[in-house]
Amino acid sequence: KRSKKTIAIFKQLHEKISKFLIAKIIDSLIIGVICYIGLLFMNAPYKIPIATIVGVTNIIPYFGPFIGAIPSVIMILAKDPMLAVVFTVFILVLQQFDGNILGPKLLGDSLGLSAFWIIFAVVMMTGFLGFTGMLIGVPIFAVIYTLIKEFIEEKLKEKNTENNKEEHV
Repeated sequence: KRSKKTIAIFKQLHEKISKFLIAKIIDSLIIGVICYIGLLFMNAPYKIPIATIVGVTNIIPYFGPFIGAIPSVIMILAKDPMLAVVFTVFILVLQQFDGNILGPKLLGDSLGLSAFWIIFAVVMMTGFLGFTGMLIGVPIFAVIYTLIKEFIEEKLKEKNTENNKEEHV
């Protein structure tokens, strides 16, 4: 019985990690493309490297775009300080779009978690595991959340069954 439960937990972990990675890769690809398009409109230098940096670091939930923005702003700053300011504002707007609309929609739908729990997972797991926690915290938390939810539902089902038996006696 324990081995079946352990296998079920690892299957769930595999499923959540897979869904998380697919959703984050799609999210990061979208953000990288939007960043590239924004850089085209700004006529910024180093469009492809900067869009790639922003897109790749976007894999880290919530903090990734800021981590990617720092070297990107420095690269643009070397060529055009005013454009660096415009790019910084653009990244802030892009991050708001990603953090409040696109990311929670993609991740929440794929993992069954609200945006609150995704932020909670990132913050808590970063505290426990540092940078690694930023990357794997959300799928691990999704598994823990699902296990607790299933446990509670099972207990409620047992309680309802017991209440129904008592009513019939």
